[in-house]
Parts: sequence; structure tokens; C-alpha cells
Amino acid sequence: MLQANDLWKSYGSKAAVAGVSLEVRAGEILGLLGPNGAGKSTTVAMLCGLTPPDRGAVTLDGSPVGDEANPAKRRIGLVPQDIALYEDLPATDNLELFGALYGVEGPLLRERSRAALELVGLADRAKDKPQSFSGGMKRRLNIACALVHDPDVLLLDEPTVGVDPQSRNAIFENLEALRSRGKALLYTTHYMEEAERLCDRVVIVDHGKVAAAGARGELVALLPPENRSRTVVRDASLEDVFLHLTGRELRD
Repeated sequence: MLQANDLWKSYGSKAAVAGVSLEVRAGEILGLLGPNGAGKSTTVAMLCGLTPPDRGAVTLDGSPVGDEANPAKRRIGLVPQDIALYEDLPATDNLELFGALYGVEGPLLRERSRAALELVGLADRAKDKPQSFSGGMKRRLNIACALVHDPDVLLLDEPTVGVDPQSRNAIFENLEALRSRGKALLYTTHYMEEAERLCDRVVIVDHGKVAAAGARGELVALLPPENRSRTVVRDASLEDVFLHLTGRELRD
């Protein structure tokens, strides 16, 4: 559904993204993993058209996404890493504002807002302002705002940062419900256990390039034979693959 082909982006002399290609399919969650500074957020910004690539292209069902307003971009929803809400507007007003920016209006906008709040478990707080919400509730409302225009593709940039286990689990259930409806989701995270639970396929990036891509079993097969089976302690995991491909050096 959403396809990136040979994306490049540099800032000065530094290449933040250097030839990334990937595709997000309908009815799946694609994980995008990488150390700090690997190019994940820049890739997401190019996928949704916020940042134009220096080279390469992003298409949605074959139509260029581009960096200008066009119909393809209306089919994408973005959940940014930083919470993007108007703290002094009630939850419903936040949703209706974001929906209106996508051209949704009238009874349809009100119904979409209600359904989005219901999905993320905030229907009973519709008239409350985000300034009174916990961190987890704000994260869930952030997701609802990205859904109110009913996008086909949802891009989520570390949506569980700083939330408690209950809120994380609620977010996971929301995303699994969206996948079952045929939505295409791209999910960036630093938490390997999240990728293990949620993602049908994973793309690991490092230094702006794709280091590996595939389903969990395909990635585990990349480990040296002596590391693939650790039955004495545990089975090999995505974290083992991640560290094998990107190293153990600290990234700040």
C-alpha cells in the first residue's frame, strides 16, 4: 500500500537516510527499528510527506505522496513522537479540529470523533481537556486524532514513550484492532518486546540504511548458528538480532 523506494536525506554533510526502501502492506504492522540517530524519524517524515527526500520516492497505491497537499496524503495518519494536542481544548474539539483539517465535517465528523474516542477508551472523557489527562491518556488521544479522517495508513513514531503498562497494553489492543480492519501500520519503537508482540514484519535500520528486513523467523536466521538457539536460557530474540546487526556501542 505505502512504498518507499531508495529514499535519501542529508542535513549538511551528514546523510540521515541513505537509500532506504520498504513497503507497508494492508492488514499488517511493519516495525521500524534502529538505534538513536539511525534515521527512523526522518524516514517517517518522508513517508508522510512532511519532509521531501533529496532522492527517491514515496507512493501510496502507486500515487506519489509528495511534499505538497494532494489526495494521497489524506489517506495517511501520523502519530508523532511528541504529543500534538491543544491542551486547553476538550478532547472532542481536538478531534474535530484535526478532522476538519482533512476536510471532514458535519455529522460525519462528529461520528468519526465519537468512534475514535471509543476505540482508544476515552469516550467518557470526551468533554475533558487534555491538560487534565495522564500521559497514557494523552498518548491515546494523540492516536485518535490521527484516526479521525479514517486513513488507510497509520504511521506511529514511538507512541508508547513514558506510559504505564496498562496504557501500553491498551494502545497495543487499539493497533491490533486497526490491523484486523485492514489498515496498514508502520510502528517505530526502541522496545524489542513491542516489536515481538505487534509486528508482522520488521525493518532494522542503522546509519541511515536498511540492515535487514523480514519476519521474525527470517531475522533470527541471520544470527550465527551458535546464537540462534539458546534453549538453556531462552530462545533467540529480536533483541539478539538487533544487537548483532547494529552492535553494542552506546548511541547518544
